[in-house]
Amino acid sequence: MEQNNKSLVSSKFLCLCLLITLISIIVAPQAEAARAFFVFGDSLVDNGNNNFLATTARADSYPYGIDSASHRASGRFSNGLNMPDLISEKIGSEPTLPYLSPQLNGERLLVGANFASAGIGILNDTGIQFINIIRITEQLAYFKQYQQRVSALIGEEQTRNLVNKALVLITLGGNDFVNNYYLVPFSARSREYALPDYVVFLISEYRKILANLYELGARRVLVTGTGPLGCVPAELAMHSQNGECATELQRAVNLFNPQLVQLLHELNTQIGSDVFISANAFTMHLDFVSNPQAYGFVTSKVACCGQGAYNGIGLCTPASNLCPNRDLYAFWDPFHPSERANRLIVDKFMTGSTEYMHPMNLSTIIALDSTT
Repeated sequence: MEQNNKSLVSSKFLCLCLLITLISIIVAPQAEAARAFFVFGDSLVDNGNNNFLATTARADSYPYGIDSASHRASGRFSNGLNMPDLISEKIGSEPTLPYLSPQLNGERLLVGANFASAGIGILNDTGIQFINIIRITEQLAYFKQYQQRVSALIGEEQTRNLVNKALVLITLGGNDFVNNYYLVPFSARSREYALPDYVVFLISEYRKILANLYELGARRVLVTGTGPLGCVPAELAMHSQNGECATELQRAVNLFNPQLVQLLHELNTQIGSDVFISANAFTMHLDFVSNPQAYGFVTSKVACCGQGAYNGIGLCTPASNLCPNRDLYAFWDPFHPSERANRLIVDKFMTGSTEYMHPMNLSTIIALDSTT
């Protein structure tokens, strides 16, 4: 009888252990969902801030958002979801709201915020043709203001903890070439700097931005390099010979990206921690630009929405040519990837080798940070 009781107690203990293990498995993703997410940068990651501004850099009308749940334009430069949305999906969180949205208040602030604004660059004179956009210095000022708002909600210490444990994404650089240096022949910046010197200048300015971000409490920052700018439909339409990627823009990217990786390494060495994670957007894009069929695309040269050569001229508007199946196109409009291309990119963020994510991918970051 005593033996039976011992067996019964042992069985109950085993069941309890299994139950605790099961609960921890179920609860773990929910615990991760509490992680805040902050986004800085340009149109590749803007979730709609520019909708609240008097600017021409907007994606607030059809056919933008045609494949979203609402089938309506939200300000994302996509047929559906963009990179921040998909990263939020991966970390089990709600999508971040644009910082300028009136809906971003109360508990919603704890999810994080998207400060990105289409048209901006590393430099404050990038995108001046769009008039009223949130330059990166202003985005960082808004981040400081955000922390003050959250402090009023949960206190300073909790706010500092939320920000320190948050995931941050920053995407800058492309517009400094496309909408500044190469915007017009003999642009002011191209007269001021030879290309190699311009890149050094950009990197020195980016260093200040990233240092500021660190000072504001960011401790896990995904930093994307620029994609193959010379291969986007807009550049093919304007500068390409026989459909080949525009040489000069590719030269710019090949100078910029390695120096950005070196900058992140130097910053991490100074800090003594892997705060800044390099996301190799160039190779992520180039994979399906070079071999679209291998990724299920019919083309990586022609935009789904646009007009003129490669559908790369002008903006995507209701009057544009529009492909019937967006999943078959690597580019949604003359500059921006389709939702499906963005999914492929974010998959690399999650599980990519060190060729894509250095020194570690997002899955490794999540696993490491969940133990601290």
